Amino acid sequence: MMRSSSFQSSPRRGTRSAQTTKGAADFLRAHDKMSALLPAVTRMAALQKDCSTILPAVFDTCSVLKFEADQLVLTVPNAALSAKLKQQLPKLQDNLVQRGWQVNAIRLKLQPRKIDEKSRKIKQLVLPSQAISSFDALSSSLENSPQNEPLKAAINAMLRHHRQAR
Repeated sequence: MMRSSSFQSSPRRGTRSAQTTKGAADFLRAHDKMSALLPAVTRMAALQKDCSTILPAVFDTCSVLKFEADQLVLTVPNAALSAKLKQQLPKLQDNLVQRGWQVNAIRLKLQPRKIDEKSRKIKQLVLPSQAISSFDALSSSLENSPQNEPLKAAINAMLRHHRQAR
């Protein structure tokens, strides 16, 4: 059975966030038991938006975890940001009260985020042709001795690698 709701998705159209929010709202609306969560989700989204408006620089990486019994719990990704946010909690609480939220206390919970493997980029060094020719000349000029063999082998391996990369 479907229920109707007055929940509106995020006004930012065309963004992944808006699409996810709309999909979540549609899912919640479609199920009777899940639709009971919609008011709580709407309330949390409004609270997150107000916190982001009050402290925009800090709330890029923080989020509202829960709001129960007039106690607001925020997640913070690291201790440095937690220390910075602690200094601004009175301002945040006063502004939230002015906006109609009954916030008597604010707690911070450290919740480090997992580093996205895709965001790490491996830096590939490319030697200029002058450097390659200099290493080639160095390898040729080294005396053939047991002491120089490992160095010559390393230089030649590096040269092969950089010549194949081009």
